[in-house]
Amino acid sequence: MGYLKLDLHDIFNDSKSIERALNDILQEALDKKIALIEIIPGKGSGQLKKRVIRFFEQPEIKKSIRRIEKDNKNFGRIFVHV
Repeated sequence: MGYLKLDLHDIFNDSKSIERALNDILQEALDKKIALIEIIPGKGSGQLKKRVIRFFEQPEIKKSIRRIEKDNKNFGRIFVHV
């Protein structure tokens, strides 16, 4: 089983790019029937991680995914099960 990976380090301070990148990776996973997306918001202050989680908790997005999993071993990583 393959998975997609999105590293947000380069665009952490660009709201529109973050939103577009999250939408694009989710659409790619749905189109290619890939069940797992690994998102790396990085450790930082935790604001970007919260923003990513809020994105996937939006009602119209939430219905496209199964669940969000925070990595217990690595604070700067989130798994989205599609």
